Amino acid sequence: MQFQDNLALRYNRFGNPREVLSLEHAAKAPAASGGLRVRMTYAPINPSDLIPVTGAYRHLIVPPMTAGYEGVGVVVSAPADMVSMVGQRVLPLRAEGTWQRYVDCDPHIAVPVPQDVPDAIAARAYINPVSALHLLRLWPVTGKTIIITGAGSGIASLLAQWAQAHGAANIYGIYRSPQRRDWVAGLGMRPVAEDDAAMVATAAKEADITFDAVGGPLGAAVLNTMRAGAEFVGYGLLSGQQVLPSKQTAAHHRRFHLRDVLGGLDTAGWQQCFRTIWPRLATVRLPDTQVFPLDHWAEALDAFDRPGRAEKPLLQL
Repeated sequence: MQFQDNLALRYNRFGNPREVLSLEHAAKAPAASGGLRVRMTYAPINPSDLIPVTGAYRHLIVPPMTAGYEGVGVVVSAPADMVSMVGQRVLPLRAEGTWQRYVDCDPHIAVPVPQDVPDAIAARAYINPVSALHLLRLWPVTGKTIIITGAGSGIASLLAQWAQAHGAANIYGIYRSPQRRDWVAGLGMRPVAEDDAAMVATAAKEADITFDAVGGPLGAAVLNTMRAGAEFVGYGLLSGQQVLPSKQTAAHHRRFHLRDVLGGLDTAGWQQCFRTIWPRLATVRLPDTQVFPLDHWAEALDAFDRPGRAEKPLLQL
């Protein structure tokens, strides 16, 4: 295959994504021997895409890099023994950044997308669903009272719906934006406003497990109020601040990093994970999407940061 015209959203240094991301136009060399080349269709914007750009994980990554960790596309070239994959929609997992037109990936890890799964769902089928699946596997919720912070987020919607399917007895959803209250309630959670300290404390005293995506003062308030033997699982830092336990903290403070779980998966494990996820995604409510062409990426970031937004921004690549 000849060199291809590529457009990529890249960063050459760490910093505010609006300041360090830039759209770069360059020819892309042919895919490496044995690899797939995927023409990307859509990629979502997640906190996990933007936080590395700020330098929060500078001990793990070094610019220059292309941003983005998930998305869906169509295979345009494949090794001779896998030529049947050409034309197949796939998730190019654990590849280079997905916020570009063409992504090269390992064919054994690329996940085929079932025909009945729309692009707008397939593009979001990796980070949040895989995280939610493993959080509920590692910390079973059957018969338990749980708290989900950042309850208006995409992963919170999955955690809430799947936790109910797993038999959770009661789910408190702590939300920030008043506009998200009805969404949280509609997913079967008992809505609690983040700034309602009394209700946050009440929920924390009752909870057996907290799944915390926020960190900072809210995470600390919940952790330090939970009873002895309860589990507080931190899996995100939407506040940008760590959770600080007090000397009197009685609950177990756990941390979940998706990369730790994924590091132990072999090829069969990757594929089995998605055989579990596809049917589950067919039965859940997800936020609607708002599509932005790649060259309107700054507008997409503005939409992502809008308080109380009801739609998930997708980059059209």
